[in-house]
Amino acid sequence: MSRRDQILETAAELFAQRGYHGVSVADLGAACGISGPALYKHFPSKQAMLAEMLVSISEELLREGRRRVAETPDPQAALAALVDWHVDFALRHRPLIVVQDRDWESLPAEAREQVRALQREYVDLWAAELRVLDQGLDLPTARSMAHAAFGLINSTPHSGLLPDARMRDLLTRMALGALR
Repeated sequence: MSRRDQILETAAELFAQRGYHGVSVADLGAACGISGPALYKHFPSKQAMLAEMLVSISEELLREGRRRVAETPDPQAALAALVDWHVDFALRHRPLIVVQDRDWESLPAEAREQVRALQREYVDLWAAELRVLDQGLDLPTARSMAHAAFGLINSTPHSGLLPDARMRDLLTRMALGALR
């Protein structure tokens, strides 16, 4: 993991705990073992850190989702691969889910638009597979189904009562059951 990635991971954890506005550059530097001003060697601002954090994770969701769909033999397997990927992501990146939900308005407008565009593509990736499985499904309904599945899966930061392996199984079964 690069130093830049370590800083983003630490920032995500702190933003998730205290909120974007509750974390100073000095706090971030201290948590990373460097001075606050040294962060500016890696990022031009705290807001740029937030933007890169949320844009890059949206890019990863879409890129990996596309890869998994492309590697599957049929739409049923593609849907299962998408659910598996999103559950895995949600369990590994709880802080990012919290940050996206809570600190969305702190993103610069350009980054917000970029994240929205990437998220629309990701939703449409899911919607396309759902529509192949049920050819009577219209696009708005398929998109709504994908959003509902994300809501279920992304509840993980708030429901850490089970060990990850059990939570993974539970979320996977519930999401696939809801989508089918």
